[in-house]
Amino acid sequence: MTEKIRIGISACLLGEKVRYDGGHKWDRFITGTLGKYVDLVPVCPEVECGLGIPREAMRLAGDPHSPRLVTVHSGIDHTERMLTWARKRVAKLAKEELCGFIFKSDSPSSGMERVKVYSPSGSPTKTGVGLFARVFMEHFPLLPREEEGRLHDLTLRENFIEAIFTLKRWREMLALDGGRGALVDFHTRHKLLLRAHSREYLQRLGKLVAQPATLPVPELYDRYQQLLLEALQRKTTPRKNTGVLYHLMGYFKGDLSADEKQELGDLIDLYRQGLLPLLVPVSLISHYVRKYDQPYLKGQWYLNPHPIELQLRNHV
Repeated sequence: MTEKIRIGISACLLGEKVRYDGGHKWDRFITGTLGKYVDLVPVCPEVECGLGIPREAMRLAGDPHSPRLVTVHSGIDHTERMLTWARKRVAKLAKEELCGFIFKSDSPSSGMERVKVYSPSGSPTKTGVGLFARVFMEHFPLLPREEEGRLHDLTLRENFIEAIFTLKRWREMLALDGGRGALVDFHTRHKLLLRAHSREYLQRLGKLVAQPATLPVPELYDRYQQLLLEALQRKTTPRKNTGVLYHLMGYFKGDLSADEKQELGDLIDLYRQGLLPLLVPVSLISHYVRKYDQPYLKGQWYLNPHPIELQLRNHV
């Protein structure tokens, strides 16, 4: 990476005291571990739309599909104020070249999903989306996004971070303006990573890259980016990864001894059963890639999609 990845984030997660009670929700992983590799662009919808600190707590109320943002005790409706600000803020964020966004869970402005919406009787259902989060996701429907709470799920964390690193590599490829050759190289190096997300999308992207030269390059790039981001929304799973691992193993069928094949196969199977982390078979395969000098596999981002210091492949 030539520069850090830019990520939007709810400001309270950075330790900024912007919540209704003057507090914050500082997140150690985001600011510490992940923060070494990303530039975090803070957004606080309530404060930025003009509400003070402290302020009366708010909640979503009414129709779950189009809720109102109202204060809990006085019933003041801030919906239009928030939506007007959100549309302008999202337009500005479009110039920030964000590769993703981390929202604050359960927030009536920034919650990505399952936010409480209160009925006239006062009973809540967890079916809402925060007003700012909804405007943001409608404007950037395919941009990687997560909530800080969901990032405690290690699988969701890995999927999100893999997506933002992949999108950053895509953006850097675009900046080089290398034409069709650059696209072919990008696709080639991401084949196994894409396969771990969706074999269907891998095939669709492959067919797109093979399009005749009559398709203009800008249109080719636009179509590829659309499919790439859709593919990254398909989560990797142990079953999908196991398929990729056995595919990688096939490259060494003429190099490995019977015992080495047995060892690697056993490690892959233990990973499939949830008894070993993905890092173990990937590390052994990476060793064989170097030992037997496999140029194609050396270029595969699947083997090293993000910094090992993030320890994303260490969980079972």
